[in-house]
Amino acid sequence: MGDKTVLLTGGAGYIGSHVALDLLQEGYEVIILDDLSKGFATAVTDCELVEGDTGNKNLLALLLGKRKVAAVMHFAGSTIVPESVEKPLRYYENNTVKSRNLVEVCVETGVKHFVFSSTAAVYGIPEAGQVTLQTPTEPVNPYGMSKLMTEIMLRDVSRVMPLKHAVLRYFNVAGADPEGRIGQSTPDSTLLIKVACEAALGKRAELYIYGTDYPTPDGTGVRDYIHVSDLAAAHVLAMQRLEAGCESTNLNCGYGNG
Repeated sequence: MGDKTVLLTGGAGYIGSHVALDLLQEGYEVIILDDLSKGFATAVTDCELVEGDTGNKNLLALLLGKRKVAAVMHFAGSTIVPESVEKPLRYYENNTVKSRNLVEVCVETGVKHFVFSSTAAVYGIPEAGQVTLQTPTEPVNPYGMSKLMTEIMLRDVSRVMPLKHAVLRYFNVAGADPEGRIGQSTPDSTLLIKVACEAALGKRAELYIYGTDYPTPDGTGVRDYIHVSDLAAAHVLAMQRLEAGCESTNLNCGYGNG
């Protein structure tokens, strides 16, 4: 326990479980905190699983303080964009309020490094079609806004506290562990590859393709996809960058092409 111990909130979910595999391979000790509302206990291998909620500050203090956790990777939260429009308060509770609790306990228990699972949805609908880190953050739905609010909290805390952070803004995540150990099993997921597979297998009645007037050959949208294993590796590298003494940073996670 100590400098090589990492807590993953939501680590039984799609992306978190892939990151856990990489951390274990790098020699870290991994503790996963997940309420299993979307994640699966079967996705957790060779690390401790604690069933619980990031809104439980007493549980957080116990895990972070007594276990001497050096770094937190925060994946827990709600991720379905249409649902965020229908139930905005749920998203601000799960993605913003509970994140605030987690950040506060991290500060109180002396956690040094914080890696945050954010989203390219913080950019909204940019006029240029492509984004850089200089693109203004203008979310158009509660999901993107709830993530941006947590980014801002981390920025402000890092200015006055010794908690350094890395924010990773994902584009479109696809794929699964190349060894077939885990994959995308999230109920009601809107990720295109999973939806397409379910439609092909008859588990969904249809597959919707959106867009008629994009500047593309057929008018439909073109997206930047990133393989989940590459995204997992990016999380580990971002944390190791903080461990090496670098300052807090924001990062876009995609390949830069459609």
